[in-house]
Amino acid sequence: MVVTASGQELRKRWVVGLTGASGAVYGIRLIEELLLRRFEVHAVVTEAGWRVLKEELGWETSRRAEALERAFPGELRAGRLVFHPNGDIGAAIASGSFRVEGMFIMPCSMGTLSSIAHGASNNLMTRAADVMLKEGRKLLIVPRETPLHAIHLENMLTLARLGVRIVPAMPAFYHKPQSMDEMINFLVGKVLDNADIDHDLYRRWGDEQNGQPSPDHHR
Repeated sequence: MVVTASGQELRKRWVVGLTGASGAVYGIRLIEELLLRRFEVHAVVTEAGWRVLKEELGWETSRRAEALERAFPGELRAGRLVFHPNGDIGAAIASGSFRVEGMFIMPCSMGTLSSIAHGASNNLMTRAADVMLKEGRKLLIVPRETPLHAIHLENMLTLARLGVRIVPAMPAFYHKPQSMDEMINFLVGKVLDNADIDHDLYRRWGDEQNGQPSPDHHR
């Protein structure tokens, strides 16, 4: 929480974007974890992102705010989760004067990544990302594509040189995952690590050797 001069408490805010790349569950789990940690989350989903939510997670997406309300009961009404249509280029997150900690795009398609790398702010997703760059805020991108060709790699290098954290959707196996949930938690945990947000979503290398208990996952 931060406190204004008038004594009002404000939640720290993060923007979460979901695009049309496979792996929508990553972004949904990330939103869950941010809400659990009492952050205010501003969500934006591309048209292709909504299609992936429908095809991969079985969401009914004809009424989009209602779809988010079903996934995160009570969070929209309470203002802890704020939904912005991708076509709303005048939304709060399109302005640098609207203070947020940063933005995650998880998963990120190569099309969205390319637009950000070349400054093509033609929708709210890419405009919000451009704001992160111009304001020097955290921007974390989780690309989900394979194989990668030279243009993909050059666009990632362009963003990395601007300070963007590129966290590819690559699972690890040293912690011996026993379920899909554990593999999802690992990647979400790595993203939170790169945003300096504490969590216990996966067992870190060395924990077992040091006698520390592994985290107890409830999903």
